[in-house]
Amino acid sequence: MREKCSTGVVCVLLALLAALLTGCTQAAGSDSGDQRGKAGATVPVPPSATRASGFGAVFLAVDECSSFGKASFTEVPCTSERAAARVVARHDGTPSGGPPCPATTDFVLHISEQSQISDEDGDGAVPQGYACMRNLQPPHPGDPGGGGGPRTIVGDCVYSSGSGQVRETSCDGTGGKKPQYKVAKAVATRTQCPLSTALYVQLGGPRPVGCARPL
Repeated sequence: MREKCSTGVVCVLLALLAALLTGCTQAAGSDSGDQRGKAGATVPVPPSATRASGFGAVFLAVDECSSFGKASFTEVPCTSERAAARVVARHDGTPSGGPPCPATTDFVLHISEQSQISDEDGDGAVPQGYACMRNLQPPHPGDPGGGGGPRTIVGDCVYSSGSGQVRETSCDGTGGKKPQYKVAKAVATRTQCPLSTALYVQLGGPRPVGCARPL
């Protein structure tokens, strides 16, 4: 998805493979045969982000910071009082076709427009890409049990949302929904899950099966 913007503006789409505070995951119980879980969620897309010049050759490169605003995300020096999140990984393309963000990423910024002002190498364009962001201060929804982030990882908790789906929620119950299952282990195949497993959740990566136990 690409969103047109005026010259000098870089559109940043806030989309996550999992919601910022709640991740949506299809899941199957331990006795449900060949059903598989699949991560997927949508969140409202924020307005555009403008680039403040002079903060690096690449827009939102690794270790650079962004501000949070009501209308935009803007690249700012990490020493600025406006700095709110740091880039922990930066990739070209789209998350569906590129490397996954680090496990404890709090949210993902999708960079999908180009402008001459935000030019990285003099050709008048910023390549499409995505930045994996980590909040400078708590809360960290991407942490195990934090109730969000773009990935479901070991230590996260979920609750049943019907139709064979589960959603991520905070393990401490502060997410508004009571946790029902906790991902206790990540394995390569279901047969490697412990006998106490009540739910299988797709995690992705080299160990794509999450073994979840009831709480």
